[in-house]
Amino acid sequence: MSKKLHIKKGDNVKVITGNSKGQQGRVLFIDKKNYKAIVEGINMVSKHTKPNAENPQGGIIKKESPIHLSNIMVIDSNNNPTRIGRRIDEKTNKLVRYSKKSGEVIK
Repeated sequence: MSKKLHIKKGDNVKVITGNSKGQQGRVLFIDKKNYKAIVEGINMVSKHTKPNAENPQGGIIKKESPIHLSNIMVIDSNNNPTRIGRRIDEKTNKLVRYSKKSGEVIK
């Protein structure tokens, strides 16, 4: 059984610590096993590649590297980083994520 995560694919997040501190991006992939995420345009690394079918020239490619989930926070609609809570929505009777800072539901 895996741990419930506060971040989902497609969330807008802000990096709160590390080399990319302060940068914002959208989550592209979540690795539940290692508790890491790949965020668009964040934690870029240079990868040296040999020529292949995809890249006949070869060379150095810039790509995103995984970042630990403890180093990123979800951004609410007011563009503020916030902690995430879960509660039952009164209207739909479903479990929803909400911003602990503003109290609004996060889509």
